[in-house]
Amino acid sequence: MQGPEMHGKICLLGCGFVADLYMRSLEAMTGIEVVGVWDIDAERLATFCAHWNVPAKQSLEHLLQDEALVLNLTNPHAHFETSQACLKAGRHVYSEKPLAMTSAEAKSLYDLAQDRGLMLASAPCSALGEAAQTLGQALRHGTAGTPRAIYAELDDGFVPQAAYKKWLSESGAPWPYEDEFRVGCTLEHAGYYLGWLIAWFGSVRTVVAASAETIPGKEGSGPFAPDLSVATLFFENGPVTRLTCSITAPHNHAIRIVGDKGVLSCDAAWDNAAKVKFAKRLTLRRRLMEHPWPRRIKLAQPTHPKVKRWGAAAMNFMLGPAEVLSALQENRPCRLSNDFALHMTEVTLAIQNAGEHSGAQTMTTTCEPMEPMPWAT
Repeated sequence: MQGPEMHGKICLLGCGFVADLYMRSLEAMTGIEVVGVWDIDAERLATFCAHWNVPAKQSLEHLLQDEALVLNLTNPHAHFETSQACLKAGRHVYSEKPLAMTSAEAKSLYDLAQDRGLMLASAPCSALGEAAQTLGQALRHGTAGTPRAIYAELDDGFVPQAAYKKWLSESGAPWPYEDEFRVGCTLEHAGYYLGWLIAWFGSVRTVVAASAETIPGKEGSGPFAPDLSVATLFFENGPVTRLTCSITAPHNHAIRIVGDKGVLSCDAAWDNAAKVKFAKRLTLRRRLMEHPWPRRIKLAQPTHPKVKRWGAAAMNFMLGPAEVLSALQENRPCRLSNDFALHMTEVTLAIQNAGEHSGAQTMTTTCEPMEPMPWAT
């Protein structure tokens, strides 16, 4: 992160597949120390700690004795119980998505954090990344004029036929395919663009969505979550947006922001340094079109520490924890606020659980737009 040098301590609760992505990202950061790691799987804990040379803790209780930000990297179905224990111990929490598996549980965690004056932040943190911040700046500066509609896609291909049993993390953890299929691609992935959208425009007022399981017979024990969802999002102060998530349709991680003057776009949600482009709208020989050679939009460098591509992503997973630590150090509001975490969770769950007949759903939580990063104003 650019700006004053930051100092902070973190603990890792859970050291499965995603934990390696945090540790790889940590190597790009400065001033953040891992003071403890714990996992219910003793063998996995030992392997992980030996690989990364970080200290293992004997129990959750021992982990929570350290005055450190807890990164909750447990299985999604354990997020509520474990985050609740951390908050009750007086610890600030940065949770992997989702915050909880139900809106009621998420609201309970939010209330607990608010009552105790604690931060409760939620992944993903890519809204803090260069690509999202570049688009945000372009929107504020009116590069494409007033935005009228947004199409965002988070399709990952026909994953049940992928060689996912060969997907291993750096320290050897297997990709948890059963958990992934049970939790569902919407809860796992919608936040990557939903976080950007809420950061730019604030609250979603209404969700009109449908979701379904389109690929029956997935490997593992069900029941399995929907593997395709399509949502239309109505913001309090933003354009109507269509957001699609699936592990069915061919890979597509593009976002297109259609404005009065043309189209802003980015093709890679999972790459902090993905190119942001603007195609001006024009008329050529009576034909309306966007410019065939869009111009690239860049922010002044440097922005934030980057990580090299590992697997499907080139994301710095530590941008979120670093933001929480920085906010604590500087005694300022956190960009990944408690309101942000709760609202993103409610909207995501509304999309995931929409099914065939839910119709329009009115959101009960709200969130202000995110303050831009200092290097993106």
